[in-house]
Amino acid sequence: MLKLYGGARSRASIVQLYLEELGIPYEFVMLDMQKGEHRQPEYLAINPIGKVPSIVDGDLKLWESGAILLYLAEKYGNIPVGPEYKAAIAQWVLFANSTLAIGVFVEANRDREMPILMAALNQIFQQQPYLLGEQFSVADVAVGATLAYIPMMLKLDLSAYPAVLDYMKRLSERPAFQKVLAPPTPA
Repeated sequence: MLKLYGGARSRASIVQLYLEELGIPYEFVMLDMQKGEHRQPEYLAINPIGKVPSIVDGDLKLWESGAILLYLAEKYGNIPVGPEYKAAIAQWVLFANSTLAIGVFVEANRDREMPILMAALNQIFQQQPYLLGEQFSVADVAVGATLAYIPMMLKLDLSAYPAVLDYMKRLSERPAFQKVLAPPTPA
């Protein structure tokens, strides 16, 4: 069975979200980052960098959330064959992990980058429900999860981007999102 290694409040949730979307059985191995479990020899044999997430799928040991998403899409996803579609998927996964994350979550970049990024995404979502058109894809997992972290971590006002907010709402209603990323309801 595929194993996903992660820590609390880590990008492992992005991979977990996609595994849930795909309906792939997996074991989630929660590492206690505070106790340094990600720096122990057993885990460093999986990921020599000592970061999360990582997966073990048979003999494959893979780390970096974007690489994992692309692998899962290729192996388990229902993606059309062809270099153009695969390149479009890779483009959005890389965008989420680098351009979008850095533009939103690095405070020194936020004022300059976030309006540009959000305006472009807003324009896309005014024309289509998902990044690649009418169908949800792994690109939406990568970008959507990154966008979902904004209200959880930063509480930024996104009201100037109503199509982005609609997209985030659409994704938040998906069962996998509810299971993995929905905030816990107070008792």
